[in-house]
Amino acid sequence: MAKSAPLPGTADIFPAEARAWRFLEETGRKVFERYGFGELRTPVFEATEVFQRGLGDETEVVQKEMYTFEDRGGRSVTLRPEGTAGVMRALLNTDVLNGVEQRVYYTGPMFRGERPAAGRRRQFHQIGAENVGRVAPELDAECIAMLLDFLGELGLSDAVLKLNTRGVAADRPAAAAALKDYFSRHLDVLCDDCKKRLEGNVWRILDCKQAACREVIAGVPDYAGMFSAESRAYFEEVCRRLDWLGIRYEIDPFLVRGLDYYVHTVFEITHAGLGAQNAVAGGGRYELLLPGESKPVVGVGFAAGMERLLMARESLGLTAAAPELSMVFVAALGDRAEEFKVKFAQQLRHDGVAVMTEPAGKSLKAQMRAANRVNARIAVIAGDEELARGVAVLRDLGSAEQREVGLAELARAVRDALGC
Repeated sequence: MAKSAPLPGTADIFPAEARAWRFLEETGRKVFERYGFGELRTPVFEATEVFQRGLGDETEVVQKEMYTFEDRGGRSVTLRPEGTAGVMRALLNTDVLNGVEQRVYYTGPMFRGERPAAGRRRQFHQIGAENVGRVAPELDAECIAMLLDFLGELGLSDAVLKLNTRGVAADRPAAAAALKDYFSRHLDVLCDDCKKRLEGNVWRILDCKQAACREVIAGVPDYAGMFSAESRAYFEEVCRRLDWLGIRYEIDPFLVRGLDYYVHTVFEITHAGLGAQNAVAGGGRYELLLPGESKPVVGVGFAAGMERLLMARESLGLTAAAPELSMVFVAALGDRAEEFKVKFAQQLRHDGVAVMTEPAGKSLKAQMRAANRVNARIAVIAGDEELARGVAVLRDLGSAEQREVGLAELARAVRDALGC
């Protein structure tokens, strides 16, 4: 039979791999809930304008990467390319616009029509968190600390934190004019995309990865020095609080993040195990103006790429995944034993034990092969003769040691053998 591959930029996640994914998700839930965050689940598609207004019309994501289509009702719909805009749309149903704080985290698939590469897919997965409704430097610092706690529990404590400030909207015209003047004097070196950005969103040039552009970017004027005293003080307070926590960081003046909604603090986490494209997470403070609203939603948050987190862990040889339930295999020989198998397997499952069986009529040898195939630790073997004597055989499939156990004590003996 011909093999059927998933579409380019997508991947199937089989049970053995899924355990590693569950480990990431469960670690995130544990850390985030310690900080008072609760889980929010939003649709994987939204009205297109949610992303156009939220992310900015001139961003790379909106212009080139979104999966957008018209539904049967004639509405323009987009598969979510990131999590924040949908979370903000959902939180508009709360008092978040009135300054009531909401702390939420999310996980799930995102979609972007970009060229597939190592750690970059068209359907990819993110885990993220948003603290929405209030503006305070301490919340920015706390958000960063929570992200680093999460990475630390994944074994990625050697990740590098890069930090910058975007100022606020009122700060940007003068700074943007200085950048535009500088880049205009290097027009012959800039790539075609950056030449277009010069006429549109000049800040996006700072995010370019082309080698020639990076050389020009290295000489940009100190635009942050043009920001207001209030904006500079805000960033200094974020840094001061990170210092209190003993969190190391690098201030990177070229870090702007790729979305227009960012203000004040922006940050990115990189890991050496991923090579040149080494970002595993990023975020910052933002103001989102969503469709139908005159007042922006404010918050601070981050998202981490789950595929990239797994790659970073693998680069360090960290393969531990979510603990797998120890499997018990129940084998039956005979009609009476078949009834016992069905009932006893269900009893164990109700007790929280993972159990597998084979369909009726298989030989003991075939059933033991099946037990090995599912990596069972314990086998319970029941034949009509043993059941007539009120016993069954309990076999350790690792050591091959076995003994007869009375039926009344059998369930307890299985749990004891598993250590549960």
